[in-house]
Amino acid sequence: MSGKKKEARWKKELRRNKWLYVLVAPGFLYFAVFKLLPMWGIVIAFQDYQPFLGIRGSDWVGFDNFTTFFSNPDFFRLMRNTLVLAIYDLVFFFPAPILIALLLNEVRFRWFKRTVQTLVYVPHFVSMVIIASITYVFLTPQGGVLYEMIAWITGRPVDVLANPDTFRPLIIGQMMWKEMGWGTIIFLAALAGVDTEQYEAAVVDGAGRMRRMWHVTLPAIRATIVILLILRLGNFLDTGFEQIYLMTNSLNRDVADVFDTYVYTVGITQGAFSYSTAVGLFKSLVGIVLVLGSNHIAKRFGHSGIY
Repeated sequence: MSGKKKEARWKKELRRNKWLYVLVAPGFLYFAVFKLLPMWGIVIAFQDYQPFLGIRGSDWVGFDNFTTFFSNPDFFRLMRNTLVLAIYDLVFFFPAPILIALLLNEVRFRWFKRTVQTLVYVPHFVSMVIIASITYVFLTPQGGVLYEMIAWITGRPVDVLANPDTFRPLIIGQMMWKEMGWGTIIFLAALAGVDTEQYEAAVVDGAGRMRRMWHVTLPAIRATIVILLILRLGNFLDTGFEQIYLMTNSLNRDVADVFDTYVYTVGITQGAFSYSTAVGLFKSLVGIVLVLGSNHIAKRFGHSGIY
């Protein structure tokens, strides 16, 4: 009897909220088809996968692909390059949208605020191929405007595109120019919910703009910052294939090779599907550990976390 009651209650709930379920259905189907079902493919990380034999017909090798990867001399170089770019991303790129949102929140001229918002949003819609092309045009030794300007300021030519020492700052600079404006949307939305009475009380107490920003604005968006930081750590080793692949050349390859480009090289160009899947699975496991660990730490410090 209780089972029938539960079924009737479930059908009633479904009928009452049917349009909400219809609204959710496309997103659910997207994640089911493109995120959940492809996870079956990680099985080949533990196989000597042969395309003509398929997953069921390929030999099972256990953790041999992981052992080969960790014992590969390239592993430490790839790990170093990936970690350095990931740390640069957290230190320089992640705080940039927060800073822009805080600065825009202090602007009182609405036309100026909207103009700046538009200008910093636009690069998000530009393809990374276009950005790489613009970078080459401006920095090429064959008459690039920025190349000539750097040579005039420093007194000597600096080939930024081919110099390994400038590769990482160049990558982070491109990321910041392209995405930091788009990232401000979330923080500006969070700032819109700050109670104005708190600012008024702070003004009455004699707090200046910097103190209001430090004691009112930042605490109001702290939960948003923590959640986005946790989610960012989940992609800690995802440095972006397209951008790095486009900016890599024979002279900076020693610092440009990361896990993403390595997976492409060994998986697509060399056909080592099982080996490249093992590398990708290693990245995913690191991301899961970082998300779980950072979420636990956030809760220990009194934040809500992501679950």
